[in-house]
Amino acid sequence: MDNQLLNIETVAQYNDLLGVETLHPLVSVVDLSKARPMRHMRHTFSFYVIFLKDEKNCELTYGRQRYDYRKGSVVCLSPGQVIGIEDNGEEFQPKGWALCFDAELIRGTQLGRNMGEYTFFSYEVNEALHLSESERHVFVDCLEKINAELGHAADRLSKRLITNNIELLLNYCLRFYERQFTTREPVNRDILMRFESLLDQYFAGGKAREEGLPTVKFCAGELFLSPGYFGDLIKKETGKSAQTYIQHKVIGLAKELILNPASSITQVAYELGFQYPQHFTRLFKRMVGQTPQEYRNRKKTT
Repeated sequence: MDNQLLNIETVAQYNDLLGVETLHPLVSVVDLSKARPMRHMRHTFSFYVIFLKDEKNCELTYGRQRYDYRKGSVVCLSPGQVIGIEDNGEEFQPKGWALCFDAELIRGTQLGRNMGEYTFFSYEVNEALHLSESERHVFVDCLEKINAELGHAADRLSKRLITNNIELLLNYCLRFYERQFTTREPVNRDILMRFESLLDQYFAGGKAREEGLPTVKFCAGELFLSPGYFGDLIKKETGKSAQTYIQHKVIGLAKELILNPASSITQVAYELGFQYPQHFTRLFKRMVGQTPQEYRNRKKTT
């Protein structure tokens, strides 16, 4: 059994591993049911991969978490992310689809310029997209269009059509995730309440004074979510980015602390986790329209 971490550097190398033909060096669509049986392995890709898993009980480890797929689950991986489980000596027949594309394919294209919009590439596996049957049909139809273009004789429009269809698929993923966020609203509300409680405890317990302002990454980790998924969830629920939500919380607390005459503005800044008081003053003025001292003076006269 080989439990070393394998880095799959090219699309062609992955195709060879699966035993399928390489039609294009930078992009591939694979019907995994037609791939050769495989052994489990922990591996990374040096290119983007989108998996549509059709196994009902497909165990996978991403990062340090194990996850059992439901039928019709989509996971999007950016280059360098570790995925897979250790080789247990058994072979299995993968099912579903894989879309692989190298960053070189989209460089200089509209898709390349817009890749930052597709934040689901940074989600954890337990934040996978679960498709309805109709959504799955749309997803597979996009893959088949890309695959058909790969089988077409190359011409001046080939790259544009391939990247346009990949972009179309990613836009559908955005739509489907929007639907998933909406249908999971009770769960999302619970996460929002836990986020609010986390911030309350962080500041009330003096952690801000000791460790600085809470970051989005810290909060996401405490709630067992990836920063990308957490940020998108908070944006969907509140209309604010997670960073802005934290800043509003800080300013709300600051308004109370500023009105305590026993505390200087500098003391308030340090109490809230600011390393430099001028950073606190700058944020407060940007969000309130007054400096902390101006706010204190105005409240004294009202």
